Amino acid sequence: MNLRLSLRSQLLIGILVPVLLGVAINTASLYRQALRAADTAYDRTLLASAKSIGEQLAVVGRGDAAVLQANVPYSALEAFEADNRSRLYYKVSGFRGEMVSGFEDLPAWHGRIPAKGPYAALVDFYDERYRGEPVRMAVLLQPVAGPEGRGMATVQVAETLELRQTLARQILVDTLWRQAALLAVLTAVVLLVVQVATRPVRALSAQLRERAEDDLSPIEAGRAPRELQPLLDATNHVMGRLAQLLEHQKRFVRDTAHQLRTPLAVLKAQLQSARRGDVEPAQALAEVAHTVDRATELANQMLALAKVEQMRQQGDAPVSDWAVAARTVALDLGALIAQAALEFDIETVPAPIRSHDWALRELTRNLLHNAIRHAPPGSPLTLRLAARDGTAELRVEDRGPGLSAEQQARLFQPFAAGRGGGTGLGLAICHEIVRTLGGSIALVNREGGGLAAVVRLPLAQNPAP
Repeated sequence: MNLRLSLRSQLLIGILVPVLLGVAINTASLYRQALRAADTAYDRTLLASAKSIGEQLAVVGRGDAAVLQANVPYSALEAFEADNRSRLYYKVSGFRGEMVSGFEDLPAWHGRIPAKGPYAALVDFYDERYRGEPVRMAVLLQPVAGPEGRGMATVQVAETLELRQTLARQILVDTLWRQAALLAVLTAVVLLVVQVATRPVRALSAQLRERAEDDLSPIEAGRAPRELQPLLDATNHVMGRLAQLLEHQKRFVRDTAHQLRTPLAVLKAQLQSARRGDVEPAQALAEVAHTVDRATELANQMLALAKVEQMRQQGDAPVSDWAVAARTVALDLGALIAQAALEFDIETVPAPIRSHDWALRELTRNLLHNAIRHAPPGSPLTLRLAARDGTAELRVEDRGPGLSAEQQARLFQPFAAGRGGGTGLGLAICHEIVRTLGGSIALVNREGGGLAAVVRLPLAQNPAP
């Protein structure tokens, strides 16, 4: 199961988890520091007890017969008398390691004095076990001198850890309480900040949920943070494209229903007339065939217009040679050219265009078909395709009646029929194709009569071989 966290949850996790880890590390560090401080304080007390014992040592005898004598005062142990939980043990060893005083079973010291200790004394502190429980041991090397001999005595003082453990637990509890309070404050602040920071996102989500299904107007940025602006801009851009697409679809359905209604009504009337015997069967069939041809042409052109809009939405297209498309169209329309006895002349050069091949054929077909339809029988008709300065130019020239100023103003509008009737979609399709391919189209009346259709399209950059 794919669990997707909300933005607020991601922010809370992304902020609180590192903070929690930081607080945990800080708590452990503070606890270790407090323990070291407590050990230092208690070690100082152990050292004081060892020094009190060492100060009462004396040498008895001369030479090799000299021995150490210990007189341990009560003051050496009074530092622990206020606490009945910890117990203190001591042991004094002579010059040759012999037992002098104290607890004989106290483990002997086998370490060495640190080179740079924290105290101005020959002392070593370490952890040991004695009688089955952990103890903290202090070992003091105490020089002892007298009129009859001198040497280095070893004073060991061991303390059980009850008092230290109690203090450690208290330090831990105090540290945890402080860190818990700090964590609670940080959590509250983070929750508040995240709540405020994500408020514009929640407001935007509520705004989108409350919208009508057909509302594709731009989203109001309002007080949205700067980080949301790219998302809002991209969303508004997509919604604008969707609005254009839906508007195109609505217009297509509306225009299709309107335009197809007429030929279908005419076809129905022709069939009814033929059934009543108002016209001869051959004439009725000819009229029906003409109506069907016009309806078929209208349907094909409307589908082509819808296909152009689909091509615009698809984006990048492959590279096609306009010259090949133009010559293919001229060959397809050869029968119409021969029927009108036109003096047709075609000149082309390779012209790679980033476009679908069908779009170039549709563009050329509509322009050439219009010229064939309106050119007088036996008149010249030319199609020339040239390429220069990064642009391909197609010129289709005929000797027809040309266009009036009123016709030129509305000729590229759908269903605005120009010279000699027609569906009024051919030039609209040409205009949409050219606009999609980033080019230009113009219909210019020629001097001496006739019309020139001029289309310019950008050549493809670095076309594939």
